[in-house]
Amino acid sequence: MAPPAQKSPTVLWRVTGITVIALAVLFLTMMLCMSVGEISMPFASIRDVLANHLLGLNIEVEPIDDGIIWNYRLTRAIVAACCGAGLALSGVVLQTLLRNSLADPYLLGISAGASTGAVLVTIAGVGGGLVSMTFGAFIGALTAFALVAALAQAAGGGGLRNSGQIILAGIAGSQLFNALTSLIIAKSGSAEQARGIMFWLLGSLSGVRWPDVPIATLVAIAGLVICMLHARALDAFTFGAESAQALGVPVRRVQGILMVTAALMTAVMVSVVGAIGFVGLVIPHVARMLVGVRHQRLLPASALIGALFLMLADITSRVMIKGQVLPIGVVTALVGAPVFAFILLGRGKAQR
Repeated sequence: MAPPAQKSPTVLWRVTGITVIALAVLFLTMMLCMSVGEISMPFASIRDVLANHLLGLNIEVEPIDDGIIWNYRLTRAIVAACCGAGLALSGVVLQTLLRNSLADPYLLGISAGASTGAVLVTIAGVGGGLVSMTFGAFIGALTAFALVAALAQAAGGGGLRNSGQIILAGIAGSQLFNALTSLIIAKSGSAEQARGIMFWLLGSLSGVRWPDVPIATLVAIAGLVICMLHARALDAFTFGAESAQALGVPVRRVQGILMVTAALMTAVMVSVVGAIGFVGLVIPHVARMLVGVRHQRLLPASALIGALFLMLADITSRVMIKGQVLPIGVVTALVGAPVFAFILLGRGKAQR
């Protein structure tokens, strides 16, 4: 086998430049996320707070400003970026492996399972107060994923490698867990509990704090690395599993690794912030329009756009209605639905 071609200095400089620009845009959006809100924070205050905590300086800052920036808005910005990146990556993987442009992370019933786990802990009292809502949602998400995989395996063989069966099993699993969630809320919850859990089910970053940051960051970075290591295999899957196998891709192993990675990324993100729709569905399509279908470019572009989109959606959720914070899932749906309709109309015209 011939050795891989070395990248020319021009290509390396181009890649480096794009990476620097992407990181700069990400940093500036994160600064904006910490600045904008019901109480505006000047960039100078943000700079001073970050310098105090990260560099050990002792710049005089108002305690309330320090608390808002460091403990509230910075954590929201980091988790929003990680969640957007993780959901977008999951969408790319599922759409490629299942060869279905409508596939998204919630196709596997993970969001519905997470919702059921959350209401079991917060409303039904499972765990006796020793289990957090986040942990309950995570267990529910993994349970739903396991059930959908088992149903797909029993229905037609192949389990997660059978795209047709996994789509049908995901629909069935989602309906089942959504019904269980509604039943638990109706039977066990008070009006106040129901309002709280319904707000979380629509997607909320209001409860995010520093303990949520390491797990969200680790999962997003690990997911990106795993997907990038399989970028060439994903290119081969674009033409179908048979074509990928003919090109020497170990189809079953790669499908299993990437499907489990997508499921775990979605499970962790949903367990932290609730159900946020349209990110994994729309962002991969937008990224393909901008950088093409090669996954070495598509994966990092999707992660970046997903991170920027969810941070901007978080800002919008805080300023859209004065004195009130909207569920972030409402904002992503208001933006995502028209964008996806526009993409569908554009594809329909192109095919005529």
